[in-house]
Amino acid sequence: MKSLIAPLLCLILLSACKNEKNTLKTNPVNYPITKTVDTVDTYFGIEIKDPYRWLEDDRSEDTERWVKGQNKATYAFLDNIPFRSELKDRLSDLWNFEKVGAPFKEGEYSYFAKNDGLQNQSVYYRKKENTDPEVFLDPNTFSEDGTTSLGLLRFSKSGKILAYSISEGGSDWRKILVMDVESKTIIEDTIVDAKFGTISWYKDDGFYYSSYDKPQGSELSAKTDQHKVYYHKLGTKQKEDELIYGGKPEEKHRYITATVTEDDRYLVLTPKISTSKNKLYIKDLTKNNAPFIPILDHTKSDTSILDNNGSTLFLVTNLNAPNKKVVTVDASNPTPENWIDLIPETEQVLSASKGSGYIYAHYMMDAISKVKQYHYDGTLVRHIDLPGLGTASGFGTKKEEKTDYFYFTNYNTPYSIFKFNPDSGKATLYWKPSIAFDSHDYESNQVFYTSKDGTKVPMMITHKKGLKLDGKNPTILYGYGGFNISLTPSFSVTNAVWMEQGGILAVPNLRGGGEYGEDWHNAGTKMKKQNVFDDFISAAEYLIDNRYTSSDYLALRGGSNGGLLVGAVMTQRPGLAKVALPAVGVLDMLRYHTFTAGAGWAYDYGTAEDDKAMFEYLKGYSPVHNVKPNVEYPATLITTGDHDDRVVPAHSFKFAAELQKKQQGTNPTLIRIETDAGHGAGTPVSKTIEQYADIFGFTLYNMGFKVLPSTINEKLKD
Repeated sequence: MKSLIAPLLCLILLSACKNEKNTLKTNPVNYPITKTVDTVDTYFGIEIKDPYRWLEDDRSEDTERWVKGQNKATYAFLDNIPFRSELKDRLSDLWNFEKVGAPFKEGEYSYFAKNDGLQNQSVYYRKKENTDPEVFLDPNTFSEDGTTSLGLLRFSKSGKILAYSISEGGSDWRKILVMDVESKTIIEDTIVDAKFGTISWYKDDGFYYSSYDKPQGSELSAKTDQHKVYYHKLGTKQKEDELIYGGKPEEKHRYITATVTEDDRYLVLTPKISTSKNKLYIKDLTKNNAPFIPILDHTKSDTSILDNNGSTLFLVTNLNAPNKKVVTVDASNPTPENWIDLIPETEQVLSASKGSGYIYAHYMMDAISKVKQYHYDGTLVRHIDLPGLGTASGFGTKKEEKTDYFYFTNYNTPYSIFKFNPDSGKATLYWKPSIAFDSHDYESNQVFYTSKDGTKVPMMITHKKGLKLDGKNPTILYGYGGFNISLTPSFSVTNAVWMEQGGILAVPNLRGGGEYGEDWHNAGTKMKKQNVFDDFISAAEYLIDNRYTSSDYLALRGGSNGGLLVGAVMTQRPGLAKVALPAVGVLDMLRYHTFTAGAGWAYDYGTAEDDKAMFEYLKGYSPVHNVKPNVEYPATLITTGDHDDRVVPAHSFKFAAELQKKQQGTNPTLIRIETDAGHGAGTPVSKTIEQYADIFGFTLYNMGFKVLPSTINEKLKD
């Protein structure tokens, strides 16, 4: 009897999946009406209509009503997905494992972060030697709904005082609180309106931080253009904080970070006009009224101070070295003509860290980690043995520490922590998660495909072992391709749940990223940005041509600059994928630079005000301006946060309005707007789980699944 039931069940289940596509065609979405206005901008004599300009006003009642109406329509659709709650339950189950951070020493205590499983924010614990850990700082107590998160955690030089920043509702605007470590009591008035930069202590006397003047209009969307560095001396009011840099017209920069060297000798400034390339200045804090000395007075490189031994500075730079190198120079005469190569440039991209009196050179070989250890005189100590192929991070502690730690992960292996003896080179497992996910059931392979112009691009493809290449595997193609950011292999619970469903995760290393150095980055910027989109399209075509998937089972996904990527590709090639998932995307390329710190992205994008050629190039791919009527676009779920003050939600609002007006056919074009949420950092676990249940549910449902693929597979096995 069983032999007859199994084939029958198979036919029923497969029929259910197939029929789901027909069901979608008969369930149109009731979109709220989006009014239009007669706003027109003129660029180089060309008029550009902006009918949804009113959605840029995040404080208006009209925008608030629109957001509520859109969420109502979106959740009405999502509520009808039959397996959405199953996905949420599975995400919750798999997420519910203990997560621990590597310990670090400050003063008399050793600190570490831990999350019991489903806590919205990780908790910081501390312990003295031979004592049990105690809770030191619990961000879950900051707000009832978990939307106030911990940002930076910085201890004074003695470890007796802590300054930490918090974000409310996901905003980039931060508050800084100062705590007496021993008593765990707040000892100062709260510093307000800090933004970007860091918190850097000078001894136990005070700390440096960065801020902007509060803008006119909405603090969540108005332009912030002139960054300023302040010094807060303990025991004084914020209004008395000393303006260190950024107050004069000639000091105007969009981003300025101030840090103090580990020995308290130098204050280091890195002023930047854009997100890439910086100037570099130092100030000798041992001398009264010492001036800032320029190391680099131009923005032609990314250069930073790694460390110093007395007046000898160790710099990491890509000046005339696109893959970066480490150089030394004396602080008395620190300009480039005096630099001496310590760790020369190689064919692989270098990032460097320091700890226990050594320099760690971290190289990417086709986005895979390789780490070398050096003495400060530039001699090689060893190649560090890593647990496998993947991403290693960490390798950074104070000079006097005798033990270091590093993390290791890849797409199908949850991160583990290794304890590293820098003198012997021995690495031992310190912590491994206990998670209900068997990495051995999955495989991750790197392939190289050819982009439109012949460029070879690497891509990692991860899935269950034994995958059948029949073109019917649900696949997420995830990309970024910008700002010199590298996508290296790392594990996430959300991706694990996707792969449990038989899903494929494909991650190409697109141009615009940093995987092959500054040349690779520049090949995806400004009037070469189309290379990034072509790389992504070619990745999709590779997956389809090699039968990993087909257009009916392919989803395009990316966030922020990756949201732009998805928006551009779906408007250029509407039939390439079944589903599009642009998250917190930069989607209005003609106006992005007019919001918050958006003008700082001009190194990668250029602006519509640069010249006519740049304007026309941006207009040619700007997602908001390239939605055409009577075109069938993929089923689209746009996601954003109402407190995103980095990529303001107006980008997503306008794109959703354009799609809903012009979409041909019945593929849903929805926008999910998270309230009290920002660009992503510090998002509570509970909100993250709900969001991914919606994203994966929407994706599978629009691929035609009426039940979860794992359910089909399990019943077919029975």
